[in-house]
Amino acid sequence: MSILINRDSRVITQGITGKTGQFHTQLCREYANGRQCFVAGVNPKKPGEQFEGIPIFATVKEAKQVTGATVSVIYVPPPFAAAAIDEAVEADLDLVICITEGIPVRDMLKTRYKMQGKKTLLIGPNCPGIITPDEIKIGIMPGYIHKKGRIGVVSRSGTLTYEAVAQLMALGLGQSTCIGIGGDPINGLKHLDVMKLFNSDDETDAVLMVGEIGGTDEEDCARWVKDHMKKPVVGFIAGVTAPPGKRMGHAGAIIAGGKGTAQEKIEVMEACGIRVTRNPAEMGKLLKSVL
Repeated sequence: MSILINRDSRVITQGITGKTGQFHTQLCREYANGRQCFVAGVNPKKPGEQFEGIPIFATVKEAKQVTGATVSVIYVPPPFAAAAIDEAVEADLDLVICITEGIPVRDMLKTRYKMQGKKTLLIGPNCPGIITPDEIKIGIMPGYIHKKGRIGVVSRSGTLTYEAVAQLMALGLGQSTCIGIGGDPINGLKHLDVMKLFNSDDETDAVLMVGEIGGTDEEDCARWVKDHMKKPVVGFIAGVTAPPGKRMGHAGAIIAGGKGTAQEKIEVMEACGIRVTRNPAEMGKLLKSVL
């Protein structure tokens, strides 16, 4: 079992004719069951064409009707990416994964409003995607660093997702599903949403949760973990700040009104029973210690 995607998922690539979309669709197809899973692409200007045998449709709705796809991954440029999410939601897909970075906040506000009452779940934007090791990967993560196992990983940071997985693998710990939820201020699934899915997954034994400064998502998740989580959770909070005049990290990694600091998040997580390391090189060891 896995959460959100598995070998039976059928995927549409929105933005399949761009360099980024083609490059990562090709890599995803080469991973595990990718050739069966990636069934369609969308470009309103190029219907009837194909990319490496994948048919291209004018709309997400048409692609879904013909192929039965239920998932979409988006590599559309920032000015048009929110509209691409809207189209996938209107087509009533189960899941949309938006890799695109730099979508205007105003656009995402409108998109989140339109998603109210819809069944579609959103991962991202500005995220590496999701992988169920040895079954399917949807996104930009390197597939070779993953192996199937029983550890769930959820992270706001793409780079730290890869680092966490590398540490787990060095200790012989495979993963059930790994999700990079992205760090934009307006996004889809939060730590809490993913934690609930892992808690209900019979094949996930423990969860590694990576957060960042800014917002209160990690604290909200920690309080839920204290009251409801049946499995051990360990964590790390990325709290590196940039030099003066420089921007570092995600748009959502902003401390406002003294809230959202790394120390504050760590204190809440530890008070809720989550073991937290201050050293990013110790994430894997800490996770193994609680098993």
